[in-house]
Amino acid sequence: MQLTHYNTNFSKRSFPITLVCDNVTNAPNIGSLFRVSDAFGVEKLVLCGEHIPLGRKMTKTSRATEKSVDYEIVSSASETVKTLKTNGYQIISLEITDASQPIHNFKFSDKKPIALVIGDENFGVSEAILDLSDVSIHIDMFGQNSSMNVVQATNIALYELTKQLL
Repeated sequence: MQLTHYNTNFSKRSFPITLVCDNVTNAPNIGSLFRVSDAFGVEKLVLCGEHIPLGRKMTKTSRATEKSVDYEIVSSASETVKTLKTNGYQIISLEITDASQPIHNFKFSDKKPIALVIGDENFGVSEAILDLSDVSIHIDMFGQNSSMNVVQATNIALYELTKQLL
C-alpha cells in the first residue's frame, strides 16, 4: 500500500545546514529549492540576488513549503558567505572546478555548521565565492553534458550530506 503524507514513518529533523543560493533567479527553481530544503531538514535557505521572484510561479512548485522553511532574501551572496564563514560555518560550494572533489568521496564534518553554496542557473557559483569556500564538491557525471539543473544537483548534494550527518 502506498503511504500518504499523513501515514509515513518519517521523523521531522533539522540539520545544521544553510543553503546559500548565489543568484538563482528562476521562479520554479526557487520553489523547488523551498521544497527540497523542507524535505532534507535544511535549517535556513538564503536567496541571494537583486531580483528574487516569490510570486505565483514560485509557489506553484514550492507546494506551500515557503511557509515552513526559514528563509531570507539578501542582495549579496559574497557578503552572506563572508558572514557565515566569520560565524564558524564550513563553506562548501557545489561546483565543478579544477580542485573540486567528487561528492561521493567527500566526508562531511559534523564539527561545524555547513553553508552549502549553489550557483546561478547559467554561470554557477561565482569566482568570488569559490575563493571564500573551504572546499568545492561536484557530482560525477557520465554523459556528454557537464552540468545539471541546479535543483537536481542540490537534491543529490543534500541527500549525500544528510545521509552522512544522520
